Amino acid sequence: MADTVLYEVSDGLATITLNRPEAMNALNVAAKVALRDAVRSAADDDAVRAVLLTAAGDRAFCVGQDLKEHIGLLAADRESGSGQTMSTVREHYNPIVKAIAGAAKPVVAAVNGVAAGAGFGFALAADYRVVADTASFNTSFAGVALTADSGISWTLPRVIGAGRAMDLLLFPRSVSAQEAFELGIVNRVVPAAELRAEAEKVARGLAEGPTVAYSALKESVAFGLSHSLEETLEKEDELQARAGASEDHGIAVQAFVNKEKPKYLGR
Repeated sequence: MADTVLYEVSDGLATITLNRPEAMNALNVAAKVALRDAVRSAADDDAVRAVLLTAAGDRAFCVGQDLKEHIGLLAADRESGSGQTMSTVREHYNPIVKAIAGAAKPVVAAVNGVAAGAGFGFALAADYRVVADTASFNTSFAGVALTADSGISWTLPRVIGAGRAMDLLLFPRSVSAQEAFELGIVNRVVPAAELRAEAEKVARGLAEGPTVAYSALKESVAFGLSHSLEETLEKEDELQARAGASEDHGIAVQAFVNKEKPKYLGR
């Protein structure tokens, strides 16, 4: 991976680190390509049982599009008439969000600072968000005369409701970590100095857990958001059969009977 994004796998946990702290981890083309490739690699690697998405520095998780680069690309578009710049949504943002949300394993976002625009979207695409008490969130899009991307028009209303989502989209503002917790945007707020350790603890715990069951849980919740109760019950039946046939289910049952802590294999 390019040095704009760091990628490491250890004991079943893939750690993906946005690594442009000098630019508040803004997304230039190189960073978007590297992040897309990293999340796809983590999603497709059977040796990876959980993913930790984090960022370097203490100012920002990700402030979204690198506007300095963006200005130059827009100028080139005007000269060529190509309109190529905005294809980044299709080529980069959409694949990143799909890989995070669609991974058959849990994804934890450790938000260390400002998460704005696409950075906010990537955090929302994760399954669990551990956030520094100094972090903040901002939709940002309307502030630069753009509409939502990176999945926010789908994820944010489902997390906080359509009315509150429209408020944050139409009137972008900084949402503190505490307010984000109260709105249900984040799962856990910790002191900034403890963020990395706490997020790694959460992610490593998931990496040691029943991966097939976690995958089924992700799939069932996503399915239930857009299907009827009857259809969701059928999906639960299908997924429970899958989880029940896993080696980890047998391990869990035996460990329960023996009053032992289960040691899952992830299959």
